[in-house]
Amino acid sequence: MGNRANGKLSNLSPVDDSRKLKICLIGDVGVGKTSLIRRYVLDVFDDKYIATIGTKVTKKDIRVKNPKSGSEEDITLLIWDIMGQPSFREVLREAYFYGAQGAIAVCDVTSKESLSELRYWIKAMSATTGRVPIVFLGNKCDLKNEARVTVEELEMFSKKHEGAAMLSSARTGYNVEQAFGQLVAEMLAQ
Repeated sequence: MGNRANGKLSNLSPVDDSRKLKICLIGDVGVGKTSLIRRYVLDVFDDKYIATIGTKVTKKDIRVKNPKSGSEEDITLLIWDIMGQPSFREVLREAYFYGAQGAIAVCDVTSKESLSELRYWIKAMSATTGRVPIVFLGNKCDLKNEARVTVEELEMFSKKHEGAAMLSSARTGYNVEQAFGQLVAEMLAQ
């Protein structure tokens, strides 16, 4: 049965009144952005590497406590994933970052270069969004023997950009839920 509008039967569905928040994942190719999204949204991990071509948007509906009002709120997260090649950040920068309210900046702890490259991603994003909350992830922390980035280096880098830092593993799920939760809390607190 449809909704009644102006006394007439209508087939329109109820209005989706959940708040929408746009999150961008930034970082170089191969750091695990797509795997982090898949772990967060679907709770799965696939170690077959398939590079993201262009951009992909994944949606996740969550219910969170708003830190300002204290009340429960329905939120729809629009999680944007982008191809990690440096040339690509210039081509699609404005379209990708436009309207973003927060970001997860991802480096691969087995690659020092991926941490230093985050400076360029943050600069490209900030040129479009201005300052937005950022959570910094040192992904692939399950590869302890191959780690080249320490948690101290990640924290020092994140402090320069006024963001939280944590180690994560898309493979095991370590800190993935926490990272997205932290970012959403910061976004809602603004």
